[in-house]
Amino acid sequence: MPFWAEPRHCHSPLMHSRPSGFRHIGVLIASPSPESHPYTQAFVAAFTQALRQLGWVEGKNLRTDYRFAAGDPALFKAYAAELVALAPDAILASTPPALAALQRQTRTIPIVFALVSDPVGQGFVQSIARPGGNITGFSVADAPVMGKWLQLLKEIAPGITRVIVIFSPETTPNTRLLNRAIEAAGPSLAITATLAPVHDDAGIEEAIGVLAREPGGGLVILPDSFNATHSDVIVAAAIRYKLPSIGFTELVRAGCLMSYWSEAIELHAQAASYIDRILRGANPADLPVQYPTKFPLIINLKTAKALGLTVPPTMLDLADEVIE
Repeated sequence: MPFWAEPRHCHSPLMHSRPSGFRHIGVLIASPSPESHPYTQAFVAAFTQALRQLGWVEGKNLRTDYRFAAGDPALFKAYAAELVALAPDAILASTPPALAALQRQTRTIPIVFALVSDPVGQGFVQSIARPGGNITGFSVADAPVMGKWLQLLKEIAPGITRVIVIFSPETTPNTRLLNRAIEAAGPSLAITATLAPVHDDAGIEEAIGVLAREPGGGLVILPDSFNATHSDVIVAAAIRYKLPSIGFTELVRAGCLMSYWSEAIELHAQAASYIDRILRGANPADLPVQYPTKFPLIINLKTAKALGLTVPPTMLDLADEVIE
């Protein structure tokens, strides 16, 4: 069994008596357990491999305690408290709810985040250049990217006039910046954007069903742990009602029409570089927040055919990946 598949409540005696040079980190990640979710395995594997390349080897000079919250707000709170109680040298926080839960527990243990948008607006750091506290990391995207989502949807499905923005207010409480970018892009494309907060599978089905009652509908699926956990329900409903959809990378591989987003797996690997620097003495207050430089465009051609859409050749030429 891989080391990251160990029980979530495993407390190592190394926390009490570590050999010289042995360091300890925690990880709070917003995905189901590694045994049931391949993306979680990919995140953990990328992070572990990046640490290994930097000289940190599990069991040799490093101990990692993982907690997998599966998008459950109660688990974020409980697992954040557990990790902080273990007093690690640094913690990786994957997604905003993980980071928010950890921030409430400690203002001293260094925290490196991944998959967090608008870290200043959400109150996690003082500024991008100088975070100023115990938190820094790798932002998933800047808000203007969300406006690009509407442009891409309109290009692949010119008949779209209305979209709903699917998100969970529990796991993505601060969506103002992303929503403003979507709403700002709407008028120039003759698209009206409506927020659709959802809490469970029934809410997803209802929101998408209401949208489908009239023609010209489309889905914008915000990147959050709830949508990742409920991706099968969202994608199945979108295809059943023949609604074009755009979301994050993991969704398009599950059947969403398209994605234009940063690579989440790569961001976890990059986060290891800041963990490494902190373990070697760097202060997170002085490590600037990093933004992605590449947003792969991925088109699911199989889904496009199921929706009766013909993807323009220009879009296929621009796509970084086409799923057939």
